[in-house]
Amino acid sequence: CGGSISNSSGVLQSPFYPGSYPNNADCVWEIQVENNFRVMLTFRDIVMQSGRCQYDYVEVYDGPPHSSPLLGRLCSGSFPTYISSSNMMIVRFHSDFRYTFRGFQAHYSSIPADHNTTLLCSPDYMHAVVSRDYLQSQGYSAQMVTLRDTRCKPTVTSHEIIFNIPYNGCGTIREENNDTINYSNMIKVTSSGYIIKRKKNIYLHISCKMLQNTWMQIMYVAEDTVDVNVNQFGRYDMNITFYDSSSFLRQVHDSPYYIDLNQNLYLQAYLQSSDPNLTLFVDTCVASPDPHDFKTLAYDIIKNGCVRDSSYATYHAPYSHFARFKFNAFEFINRHALVYLRCELAVCRLSDYSSRCYQGCIRRSKRDTSSAEEKISVVVGPLQLQEGVAQSRNTG
Repeated sequence: CGGSISNSSGVLQSPFYPGSYPNNADCVWEIQVENNFRVMLTFRDIVMQSGRCQYDYVEVYDGPPHSSPLLGRLCSGSFPTYISSSNMMIVRFHSDFRYTFRGFQAHYSSIPADHNTTLLCSPDYMHAVVSRDYLQSQGYSAQMVTLRDTRCKPTVTSHEIIFNIPYNGCGTIREENNDTINYSNMIKVTSSGYIIKRKKNIYLHISCKMLQNTWMQIMYVAEDTVDVNVNQFGRYDMNITFYDSSSFLRQVHDSPYYIDLNQNLYLQAYLQSSDPNLTLFVDTCVASPDPHDFKTLAYDIIKNGCVRDSSYATYHAPYSHFARFKFNAFEFINRHALVYLRCELAVCRLSDYSSRCYQGCIRRSKRDTSSAEEKISVVVGPLQLQEGVAQSRNTG
């Protein structure tokens, strides 16, 4: 029932299909294909409670459900095909507590997007590429292409014009809305005539938005020229590293990391981003012997910002992109060969005191929709008990 999908093609279907689906189901599939591809979804079968699709239904969104347009809601009858405008599509299946039917089955695949212009939002910069063939077809040369800040020059190859545009330079504008941080810039393609001109100017508006759990990437051509829309979705880059002391000078590169019972474990989280106005908060850290399952058998160290392990403590970090904390190796590791740690960290605007990063412990996990933030989950480990060393120390 739901989940994240990154394959280039596959099949979606309601739980227990072609048997009857369960009552009170709410499944959300997040389909994300490669950059500069789009998702095509075709329904092959759908039999649900008919009518106005109020009770049991399937919804298809052109991206994240809270911020993207609804492409369609269906429950029976037709077998439509939907195509996303980006490399992400969300499919939601909902059933109420009454009747149950066979459900639905749909096939998805990835199809190439327009390759005249492409955009990729990396953690440090916007990577925008314009095809020289496209420019030549419009009557322009590579020398006519400039950024808003003309001092920032592109890299010109035989086929492409490439801009790597930082989030905090080259004329990039940062705007904060209720639930997004928007970084925007513009590539201009202008004719050289000063008095008259016979060709239309081309303005490529580039925008990278931090929106809930994803980066939304938009590139479009404005003015009275042919519109080109390139939408992509990406994610923040985050890592967590063990250190050997509270000075956080020497990283631990061992895998597995051999430790003694009750040993201090020092961890540092790092967000890779060129925007200095972001900050980190350790929301949740859970230990488990299974790196893919942190629910069946797990030990909470901190949950929803509430400390569950008495040895947990935080340290001052030199920059807002860092978060430092520690806890002691616990008895849990004595009963399992390997232990993994999964931490969820929130990314928020610096000094946005209404965001998750400044709320501390909340007893019931609830997203604050009034502020821009992102939850990122990182798994580290494994940890392994250093039995031989522990025994030799005891005998010594």
